[in-house]
This record gives sequence, structure tokens and C-alpha cells, in this order.
Amino acid sequence: MLLSNLGLLINAMLVSTPPLLLAGLGSCFSERSGVINIGIEGMMTIGAFVGAVVAYYTHNGWIGFFAGGLAGAVLGLLHSGVCISLHADQTIAGTAINFIGPGLAVFLCSAIFDGSTDTPALDPSWKLPKLFAGLFPAGSFGYNVFASYVVAYISFVLAIVCWFIFFKTRFGMRLRAAGEHPEACETLGINVYKVRYICVITSGFLSGLAGAFVTLATVSQFRPSVIVGQGFIAIAAVIFGKFTPQGTFLGCVIFGFCNGVRSLIGSSNIISPNLLSMIPYIVTILTLILFVGAGHVPAANGKIFVRNK
Repeated sequence: MLLSNLGLLINAMLVSTPPLLLAGLGSCFSERSGVINIGIEGMMTIGAFVGAVVAYYTHNGWIGFFAGGLAGAVLGLLHSGVCISLHADQTIAGTAINFIGPGLAVFLCSAIFDGSTDTPALDPSWKLPKLFAGLFPAGSFGYNVFASYVVAYISFVLAIVCWFIFFKTRFGMRLRAAGEHPEACETLGINVYKVRYICVITSGFLSGLAGAFVTLATVSQFRPSVIVGQGFIAIAAVIFGKFTPQGTFLGCVIFGFCNGVRSLIGSSNIISPNLLSMIPYIVTILTLILFVGAGHVPAANGKIFVRNK
């Protein structure tokens, strides 16, 4: 019984952690370059919608997955244009993205599917493929706990790739410098605007992928409440991780563990599911209370940078 519960917990973590991790890594790019992006939730929502619709019409989960990423990148481009080129307030712009994403998704869904705010359920063969589905026996857990979606394992590898980019490449050095000392970057001939544009659009792309993963793996269709605050949980994980890929990975695993605990306790029907659904958000609030003061925010984050003419 104990091993079976442990297997359920691990399997639930492998499903709930990837969207948080993808969105969290995207947030790291934007935040470390000096642009606040609280529009992660909206970018995830539009990615979830576009991913589900494209997969529904193409019958291909991978095409839908990358289409969702491109949809998030479009909102990332909008956010970067408003914040970087027009010097708008970044917090207000991010809040607007959180309204634009869900609003546009619901409007288009209603227009495409005859007034319905939900997309039709996807056939299992149209979803993202799984890895290790038939390679290992069930064992003592009662089933193969590591038979999760390919994207789940890709997201874990991506965390390592992002760490390498941030701290072992020239672009990563420029990225961090653009967030810490943009004026010094300009004197060295580094185009701060270009670096920030790349980072914010990358943030939107990864957030769109995160949303698409939810509809193409977890839920199998788009609904207006499909993201339900996961974008804000990802931001909390970034704050917990002190705006680093490795710290964000740890934070996302912790939140994924909370989702796994919720699934494990929920299977027993002892506690109301409405109370169990509060667990990730309660942990998010506690994380912000305990770690928001300890997180080192990039020095130029949120400040308007005007290039010297």
C-alpha cells in the first residue's frame, strides 16, 4: 500500500511539475533581463487554447504544442513592445496580458465552436506521447510510475540547458547584465533593447508551451478555468528560487509535490476535494511570505531604461 501511494505521488509530480517549470523558466528569462512579467497566466491560457485547437484540427499533439508556444510568444512580443519600446508600467502591462489572454481565448473558442467556451475533448492519439510507457514492468508500485509524457522529461533537461545559458554563455552574461546594469551594457556596445526583447518573447514562448502541455496532456481540452492560477504559482517558484533556473526547478518540484499530495489524499475521499484544491495556493502564499524578502531581484527590474541617443 505504501509503495502504491508513493508511486501515485511520483506520477502526479511528473504531470503537475512540467507546466510550472516551463513557465517558471520563461519567467526567469524576462525577470533577469530586467522586465517584470506577471502576464505568465495570460500567456499560458492563450497557449492552452491554441494548443488544444490546433491539435484538434491537425490530430497532432506536437504541432498543437508548438503552436501554443508561438501563441504565447505573440503575447510576449506585445508585452515587450509596450514595456521596452513604449516604456509603459510593466506591472500594469502584465496585468493587461492576464486579461487579454483568457478573454481572447474564450472569445475565439466561442466563435469557432458555436458559442461553446470549451473545446471538444481530444482523442488520446492526438495528445502528446508518453515515454517509458512499455519499457519497464509495473513492479511493486502496481504500475509504471515513470511512464509520463515526453515533455515532462524535456522540461527537466531544459532546466539544465537554461542554467548553462544563464551562467556559462556570453548571451547569459549579457542577459544578466541587462537586468543589473543596463547603462553599463550600453557603454560596452550591448543592445539592451534587443536582449530584453529576446528574453521576454522567450518567456512568452515557454509560457505558451506550458499552457499547451496542460490541455494536451493533463486535461485533454481547453476550458476557461484550465490554468487556474498556475502562472502565478510559477512566478512564486521563481521568487522562491531567487530568479535562477536551478532554484526555480526546486520550487516547481515542491509545488508539484503539493499537487501530488493533493491527488494522493483526494483518492481516499476522506477530505473534501474543495479543501484539497487549496493546498498548492496555500503553499504559494506561505512561500511568498517566507521567501519574497530573501529573493534577490535584479537591480534594474521594473525600472524604465531609456537608451542614450
